[in-house]
Amino acid sequence: MIDFTRYIGQTAGGAMNRLLDDSHSKHLGIKMDTPFTRFLILLMAAAALVAVYRLGWGLRASTHMNDYWPWGLWISFDVLGGVAMAAGAFLIAGAVYILNWKKYQCIARASILNAFFGYLLAAISITLDVGRSFVIWHPLIMWQVNSVMFIVALHLVLYLSTLATESSPMVFEKLGWQRALHIVGRGMIGAVMFGVALSLLHQSSLGANYLIVPGKLSPLWYSKLLPYLFLVSSIMMGLSMVSFETILTGKVFNHKTPLDVLEGLSRGVVLVGSLYCAMKIGLLAAGPGFGALIDGGFLGVMWLLEMAVGVVIPVALLAKRSNRRNLDTIFVASILVILGVLLNRLDVGIFAISDYANRTGADYFPSAMELILTSGMIAFAILGFKVCAKYLNLFPETDH
Repeated sequence: MIDFTRYIGQTAGGAMNRLLDDSHSKHLGIKMDTPFTRFLILLMAAAALVAVYRLGWGLRASTHMNDYWPWGLWISFDVLGGVAMAAGAFLIAGAVYILNWKKYQCIARASILNAFFGYLLAAISITLDVGRSFVIWHPLIMWQVNSVMFIVALHLVLYLSTLATESSPMVFEKLGWQRALHIVGRGMIGAVMFGVALSLLHQSSLGANYLIVPGKLSPLWYSKLLPYLFLVSSIMMGLSMVSFETILTGKVFNHKTPLDVLEGLSRGVVLVGSLYCAMKIGLLAAGPGFGALIDGGFLGVMWLLEMAVGVVIPVALLAKRSNRRNLDTIFVASILVILGVLLNRLDVGIFAISDYANRTGADYFPSAMELILTSGMIAFAILGFKVCAKYLNLFPETDH
């Protein structure tokens, strides 16, 4: 027993030493103890306190939500926006492992890890947003196949598990667990195919949630094609998010930025963005009409703003081939797409029901606690990504 215990301790200690060995990151210039890292930790600590308060005192005490605004910032931004930003994982993983497009392999790990954090934060947000957070596990054993909310919950759990599986090779490599690495490697294509199917369903099912409120949602956004709009816009967002993080990490972590990869992603943004723009304009013309943009007042401005920022301007920027080879232009266009799709999710989740809610005398603006929790979760994702970049082989091309 003593020998076995000593063996386990030595094995665990060796694995931990390998995990914390930062020899891989020395050439990346990653420093953990920085003012920015401390700021992220401070935000995370504040968010943790808010989460404890919310669990102890409830939603009414910690948020400004009410019966007419049951979903606020945590759902519209953290869940709808976070899941859309994670769409890059199934696109890049599918391109690398299913279509065998090897040139995108250098960004696959970072894309999948980013999606893992995005889905993890979405899961935390849903847990805190549900009235009875301590029974969030019930959908796993109490199935209701006729509920779109059940479908969303099931997709979230399954895809989060799939992303963890797809990210595990980095950890196994660092720990030296060759057998585990071999097992995961053999099943990776199957996991990716399963993940692609799940992500396609999940992105669209989030839009399907709003099909049940035709009388509450503004006609500028309500459509029976809302699930498809969510799916197409998430693809545009996913491609832009991958470009954004590739350029940003290249600058911050001092690793190679593959221009040919970014050009291909930018070309995808132009194609998907053009399709999304045609869908939005076509639905507007066939539905409330262009006059609704003027009659809608503030909502009309929000519709135009999300389209201009998230679709028209970035597509116009990237339509020119020379711009698709310019890092600064790609970076700006990517930021615009991300902001535009996030604004779309806020429009659908909050602003588009404002007319209905205001007629009942209700109003909503996120509380300080809602803003703190969201900021803390974003900080957690950034810090988690930084830790992985330091200790794991997140950018394989830097080894060449």
